[in-house]
Formats: sequence, C-alpha cells, structure tokens
Amino acid sequence: MADHRLYQGSTYFDLILQGLRRWPEREAIVDATGLGLSYAQLERRIWQIARVLRDAGLKRGDGVAQLAANRVDTFATMAAVLANGMRYTPLHPMGSLEDQLFILQDAEISAMVVDVPYFAARGEELKAGAANDLKIYSLGPSEFGMDLPVLAEQAQPEVLDDLPNYEDIAWVSYTGGTTGRPKGVIMTQGSMAAKSLISMAEWQWPQEIRYLASSPISHAAGFLLIPTFLNGGKVYLTAGFDPDQILDLVERERVNTLFLVPTMIYVLMDHPRTRKADLSSIESIIYASAPMSPTRLKEALELFGPVMLQCYGQTECIHLTMMRKEEHRLDKPARLASCGKPPAGVRMALLDEEGVQVSPGEIGEVCIRSEAVMRGYWKRPQQTAETLAGGWLHTGDLGYQDEEGFYYLVDRAKDMIISGGFKVYPREVEDVLTAHPGVALAAVIGVPDEKWGEKVVAVVVPKTEGGADAEALIALVKDRRGAIQAPKQIDFVQALPQTSLGKIDKKALRARYWDGSDRMVN
Repeated sequence: MADHRLYQGSTYFDLILQGLRRWPEREAIVDATGLGLSYAQLERRIWQIARVLRDAGLKRGDGVAQLAANRVDTFATMAAVLANGMRYTPLHPMGSLEDQLFILQDAEISAMVVDVPYFAARGEELKAGAANDLKIYSLGPSEFGMDLPVLAEQAQPEVLDDLPNYEDIAWVSYTGGTTGRPKGVIMTQGSMAAKSLISMAEWQWPQEIRYLASSPISHAAGFLLIPTFLNGGKVYLTAGFDPDQILDLVERERVNTLFLVPTMIYVLMDHPRTRKADLSSIESIIYASAPMSPTRLKEALELFGPVMLQCYGQTECIHLTMMRKEEHRLDKPARLASCGKPPAGVRMALLDEEGVQVSPGEIGEVCIRSEAVMRGYWKRPQQTAETLAGGWLHTGDLGYQDEEGFYYLVDRAKDMIISGGFKVYPREVEDVLTAHPGVALAAVIGVPDEKWGEKVVAVVVPKTEGGADAEALIALVKDRRGAIQAPKQIDFVQALPQTSLGKIDKKALRARYWDGSDRMVN
C-alpha cells in the first residue's frame, strides 16, 4: 500500500520558510516601533524565539497563547510556536477578560505572551486570574512576565530538522458560540497551508507587493503575510487603525495592498484628507469580516477605482467565496450586494434541511468542502459532528445563487451579528442585560447601519417603568463583555414578540428594523 504521506503537501511553516529563504537580503517587515528586518533577519528572529520556548521546557503539542498588537515580534512569536510543533492560540485584542481566561483554561495553554505597553494591564489581570500554571512572557519589560525580545537576543538560534507534520495541530483560534462560550477552531499545518495557497492563487496580487496591515495580524489580516513573503513583498504594520497614519504610509511608501474591514473603509472614505491624498499606488483593497453596504461600496469604487476585492469567510474556513476586482461593476449595481463565487480549491453547495442541494434562485444553507476547512472544534465532538455533517462545513448562513453563478447572503441561520467586522453573539449580551435587576426580558439583534454594517441593538422589557437606564445597561455590557458587544442603542418596550412555542420571535423583531431592506444581513 502506498504511503499516504506522499500525497501531503507543504505545511504552513514550510511556506513561511520558503518565503523567507527566497529573498534573504530584501526588506521583509517593519512596524510602528521602527523595528524593521530583512527576510534573513526575520528567519533568525523566529529561530531565536523558538529556542527560548524550548529551553523553557515547552514541547511539541503544547499550547501557546498571545495577546499582542501588530509588531514584528508578534509574527515572529507565532512562527516560532509553529516551528516547534506547538499549538498557537491568539487572544483577540478586544476580547473580554472573562473570555480570555476561559480560553487559557479550555485550550490547555502552557505559555502566554503579552504585548507591552498595549496590554500591560490586561496581562496583570490574566496572570492573576489564570487557573493553570502558565509560563508568562512579555514583549517588552513588565512586572508580570519575562521579556521575550531580550531573551531572544541572548539566545543562539537553532534551525530544527524535526519540523511539524502536515496533520499536526497548528492553530486553535476561538470564536464565540451560541451557548455563550467560545469554541476553539482547530487548524492543522496542512489546512493553514491550504489557506495561504488559495490566497496566493486568487487574491490578485500586485507585481511588487507593499502590504499594509492595520487590523490584527493575529487574526484574518495575518493570513496575507505568507503570500506577501512568498512573492518577495514588504509588510508594513500599524498598531491600530488610524486613517492619517494609513494615508501617510500610502503616500510615503507607495503602499499598494490594504486589508480592511468595511467599518475601516467607511472611516477612511469619510476622512477629510482622503480625497486630497495621492492614492494612485493602491492596487488592492481586500475587504472581509463583513459585507459592505452596496451604497458605500459604490462610493468606494468611485473614490478608489476598480481595486476592491471581497473575501467572505469565517473562522472555520476563511475562504468561502470571493468577488474579484473586475466583478465589482458599477453598471450592475445589484451585484454589489453579492459575496461573489467560490475561489479555486473550494467546492460550494446550498443545501436544504435534508441535506439536498437546492436549485438556482432558491435559498439554502451555505456549505463547503476544501482542504482549508477546520478539522473540528477543540474538545467539542458533538458540535464538530453537527458542523461537519455529511462531509460538508455547514456555515449557518443562508443564501442563493443567481443565473450568473454569483452567491448572495440573505439571512443567518443563527443570530450572530457582525458589527464593524467583529462577531457579536446576542445570547452573551442578553445574559448580561437580564442579570440587571431592572430588566425583565431582553432581545439583542443586528440593525442596519452605514458605519458599522450592523449595529448592536437591545430591545428591553423593564421590570418597572424607569427601572432600567439605557446608559447604565450599555456600561454594564462594556464592563462584562467588552466594547464591541455593547449595544449602540437600547429601546424599551412593554412586550417582545413571541412564537407559538413561547420563544422570543427574533425574525419578527428584526423585521421592524429591517423594513425596506431586501436582505436580512448587511
């Protein structure tokens, strides 16, 4: 019998090494601190950090979490973890303390890296609240952890021969869940590599890539780094989204590739400098995490030109569909509401509740097959079986296909909200609201908004008139769940619509706010 390993391709770390070794003398990456490294220097940095982690007693299969802004050492640490055959888990920079502590325990994290000064206070809280005995490192001097960059500079880099295998777990990234607890999405070295290769093949890269990442590289923006390195490009990192800083870099460095969520694009378009700035270098604006408002997408095309490229995905697989630059057509305005078509390497079907593919024009659940699909949920076999039933990844999104083969999302099977590119799970917010003594019932929905795509709105039944204050409830959610999940608006009502089974009828509730819209997601 043939060895099945013969048919396994490159690992994710293989691709990292291949990219770094193709162009050793070129400038690879620079961050807002001014630290810039060549390709060869970046590889050396990775091996130095990998050595520090191994010398601390960490071994293959151990979990390492990181809470960090966009820095050179953020990427180098992630790559070092993978080089050692360990599991990498990013902590979302805007996540709540409760969720981050849960992730550290659930993912069985052995070591944690925290960026200083951006997250020094949160690092102290995580150290104090962590149930498991963690090795704690900091990017910069701190009271709570060992200074990883200092240790790395002192370490002798050791290039390993025993590199991770195709099926080794590389990444366990947590997403929210309908039960109120985040779920760990398992990506192997092979599935991560597949993500990068699809991006390489399909994302219409410029000849000489100059990529600016302003959203977290610990999440979706980070998946553009490997294609950039494999093509010999340069990465510019900013610690956060600042339109003035972005415009400065575009003009000074002739940046030609941007990855932005729709909310960022709206802010950039509305900035007073944008229409006066020299944006002629921009060849690609990749937008993801949420669809753009068709109205604002039309404005973006008129302002930036034919440079918009859409990627529709989720944590379980970031490549579901894409809409290429030339498919964004002003003469076909209805298409601007589309999420595009599946890229190469992705097979898509719209399935009904019985698992049968629906006809064109009919609504079904978006389901896909791809090497880039997750291998399951961490320690959740039942949810894994449900989501991967029948050999398909069931996304929970509902859509239809038009006569030209373009897909359109019309609703979500689940109640998840995407606000400003971030996922908000209503149950988590509702649980906080109903814990307030003045609240009898609460329902949280997404409502169309020009800036946020969807804004979080809470519809609340107070226990007594004047028993709950909107500002106090918003502040409560901010404290318990973080600013992203806090409602932008709270409406008080005497009763909530109910189904025949006595459940809150979210569909009827949303209809009040989405009246006049041709779809139920934005």
